[in-house]
Amino acid sequence: MKLLSFIFALVFCSLFAQKALPLDTLKLKEAKDMLADDYGNLYIYKNKDFSFTKYDSLGKQIGKMMLTVPYKVQTVQNPLSVPLFSENAQEMKFVDQNLNEIQKVDFKQKFGFIKMAYAEDLQQLWLLDDSTKRLIQYNFRNETTINSYPFDASIDDLMDILVYENKVYVLTRKYIRVYSLKFEKLFEAPLENGKRFRRENEFILVITNNSILKYIPEKEMVEIFEDPDAQIVDKNTLSYFEIKANKLYLYNLENNKEAKPQTEPDPKQKATEQDVEKSAEKTAEPNSAEGKLEKKTQEIESKNPAESSLQRLIEDTSEIQAAGI
Repeated sequence: MKLLSFIFALVFCSLFAQKALPLDTLKLKEAKDMLADDYGNLYIYKNKDFSFTKYDSLGKQIGKMMLTVPYKVQTVQNPLSVPLFSENAQEMKFVDQNLNEIQKVDFKQKFGFIKMAYAEDLQQLWLLDDSTKRLIQYNFRNETTINSYPFDASIDDLMDILVYENKVYVLTRKYIRVYSLKFEKLFEAPLENGKRFRRENEFILVITNNSILKYIPEKEMVEIFEDPDAQIVDKNTLSYFEIKANKLYLYNLENNKEAKPQTEPDPKQKATEQDVEKSAEKTAEPNSAEGKLEKKTQEIESKNPAESSLQRLIEDTSEIQAAGI
């Protein structure tokens, strides 16, 4: 068993080109969540003191926020405007590349109780209002409601929502569910320790505690990264990241490409190959008349090279025919 574990470790490292990053262990200790942007910057959220800290790829601190209540960091894909939602404070903050607050949207004065919020872009939010059981599309720039849809927001262990192309993605700790805007369930699949969504163009990913899954529309969830020993995992467009044993590791996506299936041979080439095989099979039959004739010809030529091979061949052919072959 130990040998198998060692072999698995070697294969895993060779496939993913593991690289330890220079981030102090003390900075990773007690981290509740970790996110990485496409510039290699890392964002660490600690639930113990509600701190949110940004580091560059060398471990140098760029910015830090000390929050008073728990916040959920939605995404850092746009480091110039990072959204954070607090169910306790009933608000959403937007912070810049140095984690300075640039805008705050207060839901208390305009809505009932917002269970979860999703920032679609720099103007629109999608809000799950638990008091009215509605999904609200809200333009926070001009403070207007664009649309409102009946939607039961009373979902146990709700972790995240995402709205894309008229579909509502709901993530809990144990399930992913996809609905239409009419609250019709289109897809459901079990998972473990769901944490948040990540959208990369048209692809929807699910980040869990130790794995990353890709949604195949209305078919299945495919695991694209997994490490049972990881405490936290995340990815950007170039790499996977994980915290394991309070150390940060990076894995290159280029070493995780799937092998391409072999293509079918050209029909003409395939037909030619079949004809050659049939011809070879036909020549290889020693008990046929043609086979015996060929064998006899070779014997005649080897015994009497000076004699007329044609005459002897005719005579022996007559003998073979007389024998009833």
